[in-house]
Amino acid sequence: MTPGAQTRGRPATAAPAAIELRGISKAFGPVQANRDIDLRVEKGTIHGIIGENGAGKSTLMSILYGFYKPDAGEILVGGRPLTIADSQTAIRAGIGMVFQHFKLVQNFTVLENIILGAEDGRLLRPSLSKARGVLGQLARDYELNVDPDETVEDLSVGHQQRVEILKALYRQADILILDEPTGVLTPAEADHLFRILEGLRAEGKTIILITHKLREIMEITDTVSVMRRGEMVASVSTAETSPEQLAELMVGRKVLLNVQKAPARPGRPILEVRGLRMVDGDGVERLRGIDLDIRAGEILGIAGVSGNGQTQLLEILGGYPEKGSAISGAIRMNGAPVPVAGAACNAAERRRQGIGHIPEDRQVEGLIMDFAAWENVAFGYHDAPEYGRGLLMDRDAIRRDAEAKIKRFDVRPPTCDLAARNFSGGNQQKIVVAREIERNPDLLLIGQPTRGVDIGAIEFIHRRIVELRDAGKAILLVSVELDEILSLSDRIAVMFDGRIMGERLPGDATTGDLGLLMAGVDAAANPPTQGLFRESR
Repeated sequence: MTPGAQTRGRPATAAPAAIELRGISKAFGPVQANRDIDLRVEKGTIHGIIGENGAGKSTLMSILYGFYKPDAGEILVGGRPLTIADSQTAIRAGIGMVFQHFKLVQNFTVLENIILGAEDGRLLRPSLSKARGVLGQLARDYELNVDPDETVEDLSVGHQQRVEILKALYRQADILILDEPTGVLTPAEADHLFRILEGLRAEGKTIILITHKLREIMEITDTVSVMRRGEMVASVSTAETSPEQLAELMVGRKVLLNVQKAPARPGRPILEVRGLRMVDGDGVERLRGIDLDIRAGEILGIAGVSGNGQTQLLEILGGYPEKGSAISGAIRMNGAPVPVAGAACNAAERRRQGIGHIPEDRQVEGLIMDFAAWENVAFGYHDAPEYGRGLLMDRDAIRRDAEAKIKRFDVRPPTCDLAARNFSGGNQQKIVVAREIERNPDLLLIGQPTRGVDIGAIEFIHRRIVELRDAGKAILLVSVELDEILSLSDRIAVMFDGRIMGERLPGDATTGDLGLLMAGVDAAANPPTQGLFRESR
C-alpha cells in the first residue's frame, strides 16, 4: 500500500485527503473481513477499489458509511479524526453511498424518496417544494434527469440509480461511494453514468468506485487500490498499471482475461423452439415468434439490451412464465414436445427433462436468502435419490454434498452453515452455478452468469461453462456483456423487441454489427451510415 500514490495527471500533495483510513480491522465471528487496512483517497478524484468477491471491499465501505463499527483503526475525513457511529453521522460528514441493491421505496415517487429521512419539518409540502427546486438544479448540473413525480417502480434500473445519486447529492454529499454501480446497467446506461461521475469530479466531488470490471477501472479512475482476502495489497496510479497487473494483484496469480476454448463440435439437436410468442398480463407482446435451435456441444449466446424479451425467453424455457401471460408456439427437448403453458409448464418438470437454469437474478430466483448454503445447494433438487427417499431427507448427505461443491467452486467463506444473504454477490453466484452445473443437465440456461462477479470467479465460471459444452451439453447464454457473448459463444443471436434480429458467428461479428442489430437494424439488409459505430472485434 502506498498512501501517497499519484493520481492521473495530478501529483500527490500534503493537503488533507478527502478520506484516510488507518489500521481498520473488522471481524464477523471467525471471519476476518478487514485486516489492518490503510487507505488514502485524495479530494476531487475517482478512486477505484477492486478485489475478488469476499475480499472485504463492501465491508470496508460499510464501515466508512457507518453501517458497521470497526474493531480497530481510525477514520479521518478532510484530515480530521471522526467516529462514524451510524449512517447519519456519515451523511452529516458529507459522505453518501449508492448500494449495489438500491435502497428505494418502490411505490413512492422520486421526490418522496429524495426527501425520505431528510424532511425539514412535520409538514411535507414545504420539503417537497424545496426538493423539487433542488432536483431541477442538480439535474441540469450533472445530467441526472429524472421525472420527480414518477413512481420508482416504473423507472428503469438506470434511472433508479440516478435517484440514489440524487439522494446523496441532495444531502450535500462531497464524497460519493458507489458499490458495483454498473452491475445492472446496459452499456449505454454505464456510459451515461461515467459522464455523470466525470462531471461530479470536475465539480470537486470525490468518488470511491467499487467494481470488479477492469475496463471501467482503466477508463474512469485516477487511482486504484487492490484488496485480497481482507487486506490492502496495493494502491497505484491507474495510468501506471494495466488490467493484467491488476488482475494478478487481485487473485494472487496470473489470470486469463480471454476465454480459451477449442472449436465447438456440435452434435444432435437438444432444444428446438418454433414460433414462440408471449403476451404479458398487461397485454404487451414480449416475444414475437422466436425460432432457435441449440445442439449438443455448443453455446448459443443471446445478445441484446436488457428488456428486449431475453428474460421472458429464459422464464418460459425454465418453466416459470409470468402469471397471467398468454403463450403459444412449440418447444422440443431431445426430440420430445415440451409444454409452453399450463400446469405441466413448471420448473420441476423442466429439471426432470434435463434442463438446468442459472437465473438472471440470483437473489430472487436462484436462492432463498435466509436459508443456509447447504439448503440452497439442494434447492429444487431436494427429491434427488442421493438426498433421501420419500418425505425423509438425509441432511448429512446434503451437507456433505454442499461441502464438496463449496470446496470445488471455491466459495468464500468455505462454510455451508452461513445464510445465503451473508455471502458476497459473487459467492452467492458460485453457489447457484455449482448447484446447476454439477447436475450435468442436457441443456443449461444461463442468465447473466457473471453479473457482479470478480475477475477470478469470472475466469472460473467461464471455464466450467466451456467444460460442460465440451462434455456434449447444450448451453443457452444470455448476457448484456458483449465481451462475454463474443468470447464464450459458438453462435450469437441478437434479440430486439422480442424478435431474433439476426445470427452471427463470433469470428465474423463486430461490435458495430452487433450494436446495430441490438438497436433493431439489420446491417446486411440496411447498410449503416459510415461512422455510426466504431468497428472492432
